[in-house]
Amino acid sequence: MNILHLEASPGWGGQEIRILREAEGMRHRGHTVIFAVMKGGGLVFEACKAGFTVYEIQYRRWAWAWTLLRLLILMQRHQIDIVNTHSSLDSWIGAMAARFMRIPIVRTRHLSTPIKQGLNSRLLYGTLADYVVTTCSSILPMIAEQSGKSRSLMRCIATGVDPERMQESKERVLEFRRSLNLSPDDFLVGTACFMRSWKGINDFLAAAHILRNQKRLRWVIIGGGHQDAYRRRAQELQLENIVHFTGHLPNPVFALQAIDAFALLSTAHEGISQAILQAAFLQKPLIATPVGGSGEVCLDGQTGLIVPPFSPEKVSEAVLRLMQDPKMGVRLGQNGRERVLNHYTLLHTLDEMEAVYRDVLRSNGY
Repeated sequence: MNILHLEASPGWGGQEIRILREAEGMRHRGHTVIFAVMKGGGLVFEACKAGFTVYEIQYRRWAWAWTLLRLLILMQRHQIDIVNTHSSLDSWIGAMAARFMRIPIVRTRHLSTPIKQGLNSRLLYGTLADYVVTTCSSILPMIAEQSGKSRSLMRCIATGVDPERMQESKERVLEFRRSLNLSPDDFLVGTACFMRSWKGINDFLAAAHILRNQKRLRWVIIGGGHQDAYRRRAQELQLENIVHFTGHLPNPVFALQAIDAFALLSTAHEGISQAILQAAFLQKPLIATPVGGSGEVCLDGQTGLIVPPFSPEKVSEAVLRLMQDPKMGVRLGQNGRERVLNHYTLLHTLDEMEAVYRDVLRSNGY
């Protein structure tokens, strides 16, 4: 198959990483993958570095006619068999181009936010998509209802963990803990994300403030994004010696391996976070809100502890439970790893996406 990925997002986060990892896996299986992504976006450099053919596209409303023409030309040039869109604007323009070229379209929805009702959802997810893939199952009924698309033409395919990328030396893990001035007995709670307003960082900091007198307890925030505001908030709460910020880490596996518990306190939008899957694979007990797909990985009492959104008090209670009951943490971590291996590996993702592509091509007469 010749697969074209379209992405209008300019960032570099879980969504873009999913696209790239999936493309690498498909290439390894013998398929050809082309990228047409936002000019200057985070995916441009990474996809080029990985050896893919990448076109930088100006996904702007004012440039839609020129963008449409460019997409038509490259679809013809590379004899594209299937188009996979990922964000709103690339889905509108790319789907129109694909429809003109009679190329099947798969729309991947990475977030759990509601889609716009009415004509928008009817067109974007109904008429202009042959198949819809989501990264968490909780939004499938909503999309089916709002778009009018049959549930048989949509599926949840989570972003799977690649076990080969999850190896890290014990020395590097210990070095990371030493860099935070931790003693061997300190309990480290971590979160990992591209910091946005809905990632629950304020609740993470508030929980740290509540437990600021717990001498063995430390906190770490792994990742980049809008971190300046959160650093200032940590200073306001006088958490400089309790909460650590790593900034962006290209491969945060060693940092995730170094923590004792993983918290993802998202308040909206979450699909199934790659970070929560990696933490579960590394046998870290989870603390998570039941937002989006997090509750599909963090099963309360089985792989972690569920807390309500906007509830730092409940977060602090969950942290204390894990600190005071190490055996429970071990049990939750072991169950989490087993769940990832059974349902959320990169192999699962590739098998299911390849099956979707083949089914869509077959149903369109290819």
